[in-house]
Amino acid sequence: MCTGLLLMWCSSTNSMALTAYTYLIIFDLFRLITCLISSWVTMKKSTPVYSFGFERFEVLAVFASTVLAQLGALFILKESVERFMEQPEIHTGRLLVGTFVALCFNLLTMLSVKNKPFVYVSEAASTSWLQEHVADLSRSLCGIIPGLSSILLPRMNPFVLIDLAGAVALCITYMLIEINNYCAVDTASAITIAVMTFGTMYPMSVYSGKVLLQTTPAHVIGQLDKLLREVSTLDGVLEVRNEHFWNIGFGSLAGSVHVRIRRDANEQMVLAHVTNRLYTLVSTLTVQIFKDDWTRPSLATGPLPAGMLNLSEYSSLPAVPPVKPAGDLNPVTSTPAKPSSLPPEFSFNTPGRNVNPVILPSTQPARPYGVGLAYGAVPYSSTFSQGLGRPGSGLGMGIGTAQAFRTGFGNVPSRYGTNAQGQFSQYRP
Repeated sequence: MCTGLLLMWCSSTNSMALTAYTYLIIFDLFRLITCLISSWVTMKKSTPVYSFGFERFEVLAVFASTVLAQLGALFILKESVERFMEQPEIHTGRLLVGTFVALCFNLLTMLSVKNKPFVYVSEAASTSWLQEHVADLSRSLCGIIPGLSSILLPRMNPFVLIDLAGAVALCITYMLIEINNYCAVDTASAITIAVMTFGTMYPMSVYSGKVLLQTTPAHVIGQLDKLLREVSTLDGVLEVRNEHFWNIGFGSLAGSVHVRIRRDANEQMVLAHVTNRLYTLVSTLTVQIFKDDWTRPSLATGPLPAGMLNLSEYSSLPAVPPVKPAGDLNPVTSTPAKPSSLPPEFSFNTPGRNVNPVILPSTQPARPYGVGLAYGAVPYSSTFSQGLGRPGSGLGMGIGTAQAFRTGFGNVPSRYGTNAQGQFSQYRP
């Protein structure tokens, strides 16, 4: 009824400033609807469809109310710009009366009804530019009158502040029009009230919008980080990841977290400790416990790491050369002969370990003898036939006719003696 009466007076006075102030009455009507929704939510319990309850209806109501108030402020700005082109005459007969009626109704609905959602949002949201400027003036005033600190500090209620500021603007408009007949001040007052309305509602819209988007509240990030560090140091906890915390409604925090524990840890014990630490801040908590998995992927099933071969690729590997029997052994080295084809290159993650050993070549290193010199021991049966042994000329041992023999080499150069006579003659090197 009050809103309808004020809209009629706005039409009769042709005042844009009174219209902007009446839009605050419409906002108070939405505040009362939000209060009714809050009372309904407290009586409802969670259902399988709404497992977290109905508290988000309060958030949605606050967001819709503040956004509608900002849209009304934009409409006032648009009409005020048009009025600057052609300013109509303002009738002040009911301007001052309408200002006091609107102020009384605003304060009555503000102070008589306890609106929990808007009280929480006004305290949790960031301060508006109007609150910051008034807080600076309040500190100076409280320095002179300390008794006002309980009312003006730390910051005033934004709804009471905008109601008082709008009433002051309308009073100044009434006086200037009555004294100087300066009608353009009405349009300036309307722009001022619209800007103050937009600046007051914008932080509340941002805060309630972040709640609807399930973002982590900024004022609890520090406490959450501290609790998560404590959880990560619990016995058996290896890692805390995928943590997400958000507000279901105003003042109720929910969250979910994944906790990786040791293979030998007790899941129920770790779950109880984690819940006990986080429940002091998070009322609705979901904890997913999973043990550390060290199992390796099988060759038959599951994806294989890079560099490993599938079972279907084993047939394409080169065949391993068979080991030769004892008859194929090299008579010099007594080891299997080197295969004609090289064995496949050794690499990790390949099947089998039957790889033939690498056989070094049996070629003996060159000796420092001259070119064309044959070497090798002469058989004992040909010793006397070559004249390399002489009986009776040994070391005085006197053992039969053949007392001693020299180790003879048949192809020794002549300077060392190749016949019997030369072997016993003197020679110079």
